[in-house]
Amino acid sequence: MEKLTLETAKKLIEAAEQEAANLGVAMVISVVDDGGNMVAVHRMNDAWLASIDIAQNKAWTSVALKMPTSNLEAATIPNAELYGLNTTNSGRLVIFGGGIPLLKDGKVVGAVGASGSSVEHDVKVAEAAVKAFENL
Repeated sequence: MEKLTLETAKKLIEAAEQEAANLGVAMVISVVDDGGNMVAVHRMNDAWLASIDIAQNKAWTSVALKMPTSNLEAATIPNAELYGLNTTNSGRLVIFGGGIPLLKDGKVVGAVGASGSSVEHDVKVAEAAVKAFENL
């Protein structure tokens, strides 16, 4: 796979949207390439408007730091090693779950971000997209 394509992003979004529907929540799902550039963003009917920015930033954070955004939770609480990290990069870094990198041959080729419900649901929806990517 050279670059993450729109066709691939649509498949990931479809899988994520199905998981969101299974959970009974409306989500925004975002897919970015390895440079953090938007490939696709999808807002389900009635998904929170605030989730558009959050989903995009979760995907961007995941590419920028080459890790799931959930990995940042413990390290960014008050008195922890990375406390205040979310104030860097013009506030674009998201420090809670829902952003997951897409890996191909051990290399980050993009990421997915999901927002619109609890962090647990956001993670499940993002994981559905990652699973779809791994099965391509």
